[in-house]
Amino acid sequence: MKTRLKELRASRDLTQQALADLVGVRRETVVFLERGRYVPSLKLAHDVARVFELAIEDVFSFEDEADTDSPSG
Repeated sequence: MKTRLKELRASRDLTQQALADLVGVRRETVVFLERGRYVPSLKLAHDVARVFELAIEDVFSFEDEADTDSPSG
């Protein structure tokens, strides 16, 4: 998963803790989201996108496993 979360958070001068408080999660969850190590639930993705007044796909992009360099078939 790729995310623009860190960039968006910085543009709004929000700390990780402030964003976490706004969406009702722990700061560690925001850290994992920013690093692409946590795939958010649809509700969490929606809540985060809403903070930035953006669509979910403007904040998060999910890589298709078919787009990787793994051999096919």
